[in-house]
Amino acid sequence: MFKGLGQIGDMAKMMKAAQEMQQKVTELQAELETLEVQGESGAGLVKARCTAKGVLTGLDIDPSIFNPDEKEVVEDLILAAIKDAQQKAQDKSQAEMSKLTEGLGLPADMKMPF
Repeated sequence: MFKGLGQIGDMAKMMKAAQEMQQKVTELQAELETLEVQGESGAGLVKARCTAKGVLTGLDIDPSIFNPDEKEVVEDLILAAIKDAQQKAQDKSQAEMSKLTEGLGLPADMKMPF
């Protein structure tokens, strides 16, 4: 049907693939906003939860660490748990994006613009 239109047909395939990829990326972005990961510090005394997009959603602090003389230690544990959760969020996001790009036949280490 499209004989002689080889390059136009190829372009149409590429455009369709790009649209499909855009839709899958949009769906993944929405999923990453609700997917949660948990980081912790102090052998689990402080736990932080955040979305795979890195938005902090909660903290769980064991009451045994509340000693006025160790305020700085508690602050450090809280920061460490938040950083751990955010790192896990970034790792999860990259892992999910890698699954998507591999499924589309793109290189696994291809960086997306978001």
